[in-house]
Amino acid sequence: MNADDRQGAWQPAMTADHMQQPTDPLQLSILYRGPLSSCNYGCDYCPFAKHAETAAEHETDQQALERFLDWVDARPAHDRIGVFFTPWGEALIRRRYQQALIRLTALPQVTRAAIQTNLSCRLEWVEHCDKDKLALWATYHPSETPRERFVAKCHDLHRRGVRFSVGAVGLREHADEIEALRRELPPEVYLWINAYKRLDGYYHPEDLLRFERVDPLFPLNNTRHPSRGRACRTGQSVISVDGEGTMRRCHFIKAPIGNLYAPDFASVLRERACGNDTCGCHIGYIHLDHLGLYDVFGDGVLERIPSVPLWRERALPVLS
Repeated sequence: MNADDRQGAWQPAMTADHMQQPTDPLQLSILYRGPLSSCNYGCDYCPFAKHAETAAEHETDQQALERFLDWVDARPAHDRIGVFFTPWGEALIRRRYQQALIRLTALPQVTRAAIQTNLSCRLEWVEHCDKDKLALWATYHPSETPRERFVAKCHDLHRRGVRFSVGAVGLREHADEIEALRRELPPEVYLWINAYKRLDGYYHPEDLLRFERVDPLFPLNNTRHPSRGRACRTGQSVISVDGEGTMRRCHFIKAPIGNLYAPDFASVLRERACGNDTCGCHIGYIHLDHLGLYDVFGDGVLERIPSVPLWRERALPVLS
């Protein structure tokens, strides 16, 4: 057993004269995805379901994570850095990721430290975090855990004062479970639904209405947004970083733009038009300027929490 397992508002686009310079305070959101690729769940649609890693693979992930944490730690206190862990698998069952969030939330230059999780871990560790900076993006998997157990974890987080959103993949066969989850969650908690897009015409009209009653933003997620040539914050104020420090605009554009550990990494941060035809994933399209979603999510962009409770006020019009 591995030793670790024992235990904003919209801003104008930057012109060439206003790009972030190495001496300027850094304002950057980093989506970090290291080598970790193991998960304790076995969802049919996930390539990492029930995958186990060797001790050597865990050690590689730990070294990459520590290098990243050291980089953030060494940044000036006046920087404004948000970190969002988007692992290929479940990270919070690993003590090193719990410790990473504790460490990050203690840093003055970190404004938010968030992570995607299935919420199967114990939660006592959150008491060692600065909860004003901590946030969780928790996904419910009806095939993997009883709803009662997952809901109990959510209420525990709520009692502990942790910011979090909850979501599920919108499979038709899980609609009853998702509606029951909405009824049983604290009303202040946003429940989002990720559309299942692998099959064209998957949803019937009644399915769409049913899911939109739970998540008024579901129509946005059920759309592949035209993005080629559109202005996007990725590559400028948002980047994806892997375990080797390779920087990309986002998880969906594979071309590297630099390396986080290079002395001149900030010189490549600039506005770029999107090179993909469409963008259909929340962690991608939320950064497209023309969708205006920074106004919807405010300071909850990373953890997917709207700034006003749309799920209660029904303030967003249905997309045609």
